[in-house]
Amino acid sequence: MAAALRAALHTAMAEDPRVVVTGEDVGRLGGVFRVTDGLHAAFGDRRVVDTPLAESGIVGTAIGLALRGYRPVCEIQFDGFVYPAFDQIVSQLAKLRARSGGRTALPIVIRIPFGGGIGAVEHHSESNEAYFAHTAGLRVVACADAHDAYHLLRQAVAADDPVIFFEPKRRYWTKGEVGQEPDLAPDRARVRRVGSDCTLVAYGPSVATALAAAEAAEEDGWSVGVVDLRSLSPLDLPTLTEQARRTGRMVVVHEATTFLGMGAEVAAAVTEACFDHLEAPVLRVGGYHLPYPPARVEDDFLPDVDRVLAAVDRAVGWGADR
Repeated sequence: MAAALRAALHTAMAEDPRVVVTGEDVGRLGGVFRVTDGLHAAFGDRRVVDTPLAESGIVGTAIGLALRGYRPVCEIQFDGFVYPAFDQIVSQLAKLRARSGGRTALPIVIRIPFGGGIGAVEHHSESNEAYFAHTAGLRVVACADAHDAYHLLRQAVAADDPVIFFEPKRRYWTKGEVGQEPDLAPDRARVRRVGSDCTLVAYGPSVATALAAAEAAEEDGWSVGVVDLRSLSPLDLPTLTEQARRTGRMVVVHEATTFLGMGAEVAAAVTEACFDHLEAPVLRVGGYHLPYPPARVEDDFLPDVDRVLAAVDRAVGWGADR
């Protein structure tokens, strides 16, 4: 996945001289996860810019660059480091098109490695996607495999709207084929597996967990489908409702806390649209409503196959004891 992201950036920069990459250690070091490795050598320090350790400055400068015709791609080194830039993102980046009556576009991509599972210290394993999906004016996407990492990033760089681009850091080293062309629009969900008894909905790092749980459920005789959201804002509600009507049961899985998380919006939207088709309430499996724990116990915090299967059992067995 890291190589796919790097290839997407290289191709975008080669095709359009307005694309610039900025962030902490993105230049000669190639980024802490080496996603930008080689870009500095290929394009120089006027297009691959090592910035100070100041996230508000990174995003504020990107806004200025976009106003002058550039298409910046900013890297936030870790998910928990984005908060100093929060005001720039939600007060300026998300609102300038509306504030200008549609006359001013800000084609900026903010790349954020997110999620846990790498044994990191505090502020390095957070899932803060709901903050940005809640903010009107931002497109928010999350890739789950190498193919989508490449094509979603290419589409994000080409978009005239600001895009918050979440990358599951625990999956950077997973391998996969990258097709020549994108097979979906960036705001469409992907049905990764079709089921008849229950549908799992996930995104980013949790897609692999959901797929593993679906395979395990098959051994118990349950047919479980998996939907990869890909786009968190806007949501592809038609795909979600189609799969909910197909199975009558849905479980949403994500690493972020379930309280006011993405799963809450999916559950509410699907319930409103499919109430008469549901055999059970839409259930959620996620992190607990706690600060992210020390790495030694993060496996107890993050959703795993067993917790997902327990939710599937609840959904499939709903009403049996009533």
